[in-house]
Amino acid sequence: MTQSPATPLPPPKERRRLRDAAGLTQAQLAARVGVSRATVRAWETGRTTPLGRRREAYARLLAEFDATASRHRTAPGEDQDLDPAPVPAPAAAVSLEKEHTRANTTAQASEPTLTPAPTPRAVPDPTPLTAAQAFDALYAFCAPALVRQTYLLTGRRELARESVERAFQQAWDRWPEVAVDRDPAGWVRAAAYEYALSPWHRFRPRYRHPEPPPASPSHRALLDVLMDLPPSYRRTLLLYDGVGLDLPETAAETEASTRAAASRLLRAREAVTTRLPDLADPPTLHRRLAELASTERLRAARPPTVRASSERRARFWTRAAIAFTITLISATTLSLRTAPTRYEPPVPPGETVQGVPPRSAPGPLSEEALELREALRGAAESGPERLLPTPG
Repeated sequence: MTQSPATPLPPPKERRRLRDAAGLTQAQLAARVGVSRATVRAWETGRTTPLGRRREAYARLLAEFDATASRHRTAPGEDQDLDPAPVPAPAAAVSLEKEHTRANTTAQASEPTLTPAPTPRAVPDPTPLTAAQAFDALYAFCAPALVRQTYLLTGRRELARESVERAFQQAWDRWPEVAVDRDPAGWVRAAAYEYALSPWHRFRPRYRHPEPPPASPSHRALLDVLMDLPPSYRRTLLLYDGVGLDLPETAAETEASTRAAASRLLRAREAVTTRLPDLADPPTLHRRLAELASTERLRAARPPTVRASSERRARFWTRAAIAFTITLISATTLSLRTAPTRYEPPVPPGETVQGVPPRSAPGPLSEEALELREALRGAAESGPERLLPTPG
């Protein structure tokens, strides 16, 4: 039995160009194919490749986009519709991925969201952006939603802001690497989550006491359920049902296998459903997570402030390393100058010589010696007069 060859697809950059030429956003294209917006983003960056029916539907859409663009190039005066005919979504399969597709489709109509809203693309400027401008654009696009996500991950407002700022400081320190990454937003998100879930925060005095809970009882109950989950389960649930990543992407970001990520997700959903039965439906859970995150007044710092903090921290550690190196060199030089230039053997301890009696100290006087001493002392005082020499 032979397997039919896969439908050919254009390169990732060409896929994105065709979608932009058709005037569609990633969310609109995802709705037509029947996947999430994160999946379309992964297809356009080359991180993943569609398979099966989704590949065929995606290839048909791209072919229609290409044909429409070709007709416009050949007949610029002809008024034609840029939107191709809708392609029916593939049949639903009983899997976590299809559940997430229904969740994203339902959640698109709701106002609050955990992911950055797609913005209309402007006409590309021939002038290239500087590093600071590119960083500021990434920060303005990702930071507000990332602060809300980190709040759901930690339950602490200050820690959420600090984690996002620290993640972007690391991104600015390693900007040449982050700028060429396939998914800079995913890079920053992973760094923020890792810092937020660090176990060392429990030893900090400012994080030993709990923060005030949300005002709404339903939001407070949901946040309590999330905080009772293990950190790995909480992160998997937030990435899949909150952010909207696919299962392979969630597994890759949490550094786990797909099977392990699916198990964590199912156990986390079971724990949430046990205490909150009304959240058994994934679209409802997604909506409630978005509402909980949007009710908090969480604002991130300005991009210039984050860049200045990153540069100040880099200068501090550079100066500390230079000072430590100078101290080490000075100590080594001092040791070389004061150390002896030749070997001097130590003086051996004294040894007992055989045949020579040890020196003994005088002991106490006897009674006879005491009487003799007294007699000699008395005679010296009353002895004969001084003898004088006389001529003979």
